[in-house]
Amino acid sequence: MSQLSNKSIQSSFTIMTEMVMPNDTNTLGNLMGGNLMKWMDIAGAICAARHAENYVVTASVDNVSFEHPIKLGDIITLQAKVTRAFNTSLEIFIEVFVNDIKNKVHLKSNHAYLTFVGLDPVTLKPTPVPQVDLETEIEKQLFEGAMRRRQVRLVLAGRMKPSDALDLKAFFAQS
Repeated sequence: MSQLSNKSIQSSFTIMTEMVMPNDTNTLGNLMGGNLMKWMDIAGAICAARHAENYVVTASVDNVSFEHPIKLGDIITLQAKVTRAFNTSLEIFIEVFVNDIKNKVHLKSNHAYLTFVGLDPVTLKPTPVPQVDLETEIEKQLFEGAMRRRQVRLVLAGRMKPSDALDLKAFFAQS
């Protein structure tokens, strides 16, 4: 098996744009949350696949909160970037921005962290993914937080004991 080369975060940065159409909305004329989550999953998968240079599947989605309603006719821009690569998985940070053309409003609607697993194209089994080269302070901060977020996900899923979550020890330590 060949050694994987590290990749820059910028090399897989993904921007996806959608317009909210009538079939995307609920009875109040707001974007249905499931449709936004679908678009977030697609943008995240594109970003993860670009980084992994392989097939990927969604393994988890962290908390998605909706800060502002997104209305019929709004333009949504999703930005996805790798925050950290583990062995076979990648954490992707997705930010969603809404642009209300009519009222000239542009704001951040929400964000989430999604985890994807790289798959071997023949066996469809998890396969190693390239690590990241950190270039900016923001990339370094997101990278550092990724281990804590991963450990929270594993603890909540029952796949890791809180006592084994070394980066979270202060949060789970008894006083």
